[in-house]
Formats: sequence, structure tokens, C-alpha cells
Amino acid sequence: MPYHAPANDFQFILEHIVDYSRVMQTKRFSDVDIDVVAAILAEAAKLSSDVIAPLNKGSDTNGATLSNGIVTTSPGFAQAFAQIAEGGWIGMLADPDHGGMGLPLSVATAVNEMMAGACLSLSLNPLMSQGQIEALEHHASDEIKSLYLPHLLSGAWQGTMNLTESGAGSDVGALRTKAERNADGTYIITGQKIFITWGDNDFGGNICHLVLARLPDGAPGTKGISLFMVPKFIPNADGSLGEPNTLSVVSLEHKLGIHGSPTCVMDYNNAKGWLVGGEHEGMKCMFTMMNNARLGVAVQGVGIAEAATQSALAYALDRTQGRSPIEGGSGTIADHADVRRMLATMRADTFVARSIALACGIALDLGHEDAGQKALGSFLIPIAKAFGTDTGHDVAQMGVQVHGGMGYIEETGAAQFARDARITSIYEGTNGIQAMDLVSRKLMDDGEAAFALLDEIETFAEAARAQRPELAKQVWDAAETLREGVEAVIALPLNDRFAGAVPFLRAFARVLGGHYHLKAALAEGRDSKRAKLAAFYIQRLLPEHGPLLAQARLGASGLYDLSTDDLTAL
Repeated sequence: MPYHAPANDFQFILEHIVDYSRVMQTKRFSDVDIDVVAAILAEAAKLSSDVIAPLNKGSDTNGATLSNGIVTTSPGFAQAFAQIAEGGWIGMLADPDHGGMGLPLSVATAVNEMMAGACLSLSLNPLMSQGQIEALEHHASDEIKSLYLPHLLSGAWQGTMNLTESGAGSDVGALRTKAERNADGTYIITGQKIFITWGDNDFGGNICHLVLARLPDGAPGTKGISLFMVPKFIPNADGSLGEPNTLSVVSLEHKLGIHGSPTCVMDYNNAKGWLVGGEHEGMKCMFTMMNNARLGVAVQGVGIAEAATQSALAYALDRTQGRSPIEGGSGTIADHADVRRMLATMRADTFVARSIALACGIALDLGHEDAGQKALGSFLIPIAKAFGTDTGHDVAQMGVQVHGGMGYIEETGAAQFARDARITSIYEGTNGIQAMDLVSRKLMDDGEAAFALLDEIETFAEAARAQRPELAKQVWDAAETLREGVEAVIALPLNDRFAGAVPFLRAFARVLGGHYHLKAALAEGRDSKRAKLAAFYIQRLLPEHGPLLAQARLGASGLYDLSTDDLTAL
């Protein structure tokens, strides 16, 4: 089944679940009213469904290749990217003073999800440039901004992020790439980086690499790291391309999925670079874009979940098998209880993951003027990233199961969703690290942001009792149980928090899901599709929060009772 971008669902969530009207009331985004948003979503949906999605399967079977130092991308990618660039989508979030659209993050998040659901491999390219644009806007010199931003915004050049090295993945501070000062104010960069998404291509003009490296006087760890712009071609003063820089693609990784996205090993051999931000402030520059980057990865997972759900539902409504167990049934496998359970779970969790991501985007949009909302957005980031990408993986796996044996056969496309989704829970901070961030940094306020969110959930559930008492009570009770869980986790030593961090984060997402589904049920009425889906979620999935919180309270002792010898000798 062809992918159909869910613009209507985004519109519903923005209007009825996360209250986009608050963003319209800010000075920064007062011109982006709900009608403008509807037009943007419709245009992005058309591009995603009609132009990008048809390339997805071909990018899997005919992925990026490297030959004689030249990266060749999947057929059709150059043309589709040109349409993305021509539409101004790369500069969605960029300052209008630099030629960007200046859209709210919440709206850009919806657009990025549609492109990811259409073809994750291709969507990564503009997403990487978006991150680089944000870093340059906040930290680069005026000279670098004026030279690079127009080309990045137009799509004539593309950006990458070079953080990871062999032995320096999650521990970025262990990097070995070196930087040396030149007398003219430039720098010499030497080292090798791995896992560089879209590190090169055959349509990019100039590939602009932001590279983390350490100066000779840089302190050990992350505090001594600096950030440098290291372009593939050294630009002339007028923006034309000059001589090639001394950098190269060593190889492309052979990956489980996203075959259309060239994941490069990059070598910098005395390459010329320019400092972005201050010396030894590279991680500060990276943290500037971290929230947006993690939210972008969150909706990569949601996009895959949407595409996998659409595919599974179409197959289930077409595939006949056995006798229907329900009177007047269609005779397809969608009549069978277990298949119906999977389809409902896929749709319900995709809605939750999408709502969490958009709620996070709304909070960060409001956070430009409201410190409390900024804190809320920061709190929601690890939940959005981890639950969104876990949902992408889990829903894609369920999609394979709905297809049965045909799901294991490549021609249906179900297997590609499962393979492509897997990376999203790993990069931009593994989901375990997201959970650890939630129970450590995000609870450093003694739970203030968490409790404020729980207050909102309980207040809404109380008001909803008059219309849907049975569902509202379950949501209120779950929020109260989660409140007790937050208090218990805060009281634990740090490593005990880490031991239960993953179930704690998932429990929080489950309760948020109950809240969002309850709001959807009230918005559309008792007999609506959304109300029926809300009842399914609240009655069957929300109760998972209890056992998850029980795990979160256990601490680390039980983990370390099992030695590594015990684990190898079973």
C-alpha cells in the first residue's frame, strides 16, 4: 500500500491535544495561525506521499555506494531532494533574517515525521542540514554565517555532524581527532570519524562538516573539545567552490537498514577548518541543537510506525484466512481477535508517540518566552525520543507479524520498516541513555517539571469524569501512581535510579498516552473512532504502568547479585 502522510491527524492533535493556539498567541509565531499550519501540512503531505515515498523501496534494494572515492546515491534521490530544497523545507526552522521560514518547532516536527515515514533514508539529509543551520545561527561568526547559511538553506550545500569515533561513541569526550592553530586564524584538523550520516553524496555541491576535535591545550574529556567547520571544498569569498579540502570518505558502512543513507567513515588529513563558537566550547555548541535533534529522531520512529501501520492494516483487510469469528465479518484476517489487537495497539501507540513529540515541540516553542514551558520541553525530550523510537521498532515488528510469512518476505516492505526503524533507538543518544537522562538531569529540580505535568493530567481527568467517568478514573489513578513513583525514584541513589530508568520512562509515556487518548475521546464524542481507540488504550495498555513502576523502584542490587560469571555460566 502506498504511504499516505497523515496530515489530518497532525491537525487534530495540534488543535485538540496539545493546544497549538498557545503558540499562535506568542509574539514570535503570531503569524503562523492554524490556517497557515493546515496549508503547510497539506503541502508537506503531498510532497511526502507523491514524491518521496515512491523512492523508499528502491533505496533499500539499490542503496548508496562508494567507488573510487565517489558516493553514488539511490536513483531518484537527487531529484526528490531538489524538490525538498525548492520548497524551502530545509530552512523551516531557520531565522527569516537568514532566509528561513521561521516556523514553530511543533510544525516542523510534523513535517519531518511525514518525510521520515515516506523515506527515512532520504529524510535524514535535510534533517542533518537543519541541525547544522541551528548550530551556526547560534555560535558561528558573522563571516561563517554569511558564507554558509544561504547555501545550506537553499540546499545547494548540505551539512553533517562529525562526533563519533571508534572508542568514542556515547563517551564523546574520549575522541582523538586533533586540531592545530594556523597563523591565519584557521585550523588544521586530523583524525577519523565514523557513523557520519550523509557524509557525502553526488548532488550536494559542497558537503559542510561540523567536526569535534581537541586543541593541544584542550582539557581531557568533553570540556576540552572544540567545534570546527571543515568543508569538502574550500569556499572562495564569493561563495563559489574553491580547491578540494584534504578529507575523504574511507568507506560506507554495511548496515541493517536505511541503505539509501550513506553512513560514512570520514578521514581528515590535515584538513583546513574554521572555529565555530569559542575554543574548548564544542560541546556547548552541540547542546544547543540537541533538543531539536533528539525530537527529530523521535519522529523518525513515529514516521516508521505510521507507515508500518498503514501497510499492515491494508494487508489485514485484504488477506482472507479461515472462517470469520464475528457475525457479518469480512472474512479477512482483520476479523481475528489477535490481529485486531495488534492493529489497535499499532494505531494507539503511534498516536501516543506522535502526541508526546508534538507536546514537546509546543513546550519548546512556548519556551522562547516562558521558562516553565522550556523546562517542560526539556523534560519531555528523552521521553519523546525513547518512546517514539521504541514505538517505531515495536510497531514495525508487529507489522511483520500481521503480514505473517509474507512479512518475512521482502516484497511486502514490512521487513524494511523493521530494519530501518532499528537504528533510531540507538543514534542521537541510545534509549537507555535517554532514560538515564530522565531520572538524573531531568529530576534535578526535585521533580518540579514532572509534578507540574502530573497536575495537568489529574486536573483534566477530574474535569473529564462528568463525560467519561470510567476512563477518566483510570487515567487519574494512573497519574497518582506515577506521582508516587516519581517520589520513590527521586529518593534513590543515582545508580539505583539508572537500574530502573528504562521502565520508569516507559511508565511515564504510558500515563501521558492515557491523558492524550482521554483528550481525544472527549474531543470527538463517545461513539467516535478516537473514543473507541482511547478505551482500548486506557483499558488494555495503560495498566502496564504499574508493573513498570514496580521495576523502577527495585534499585540496582538485584542486577549486581548476578555477576558476569553467573551470566556466562548458565
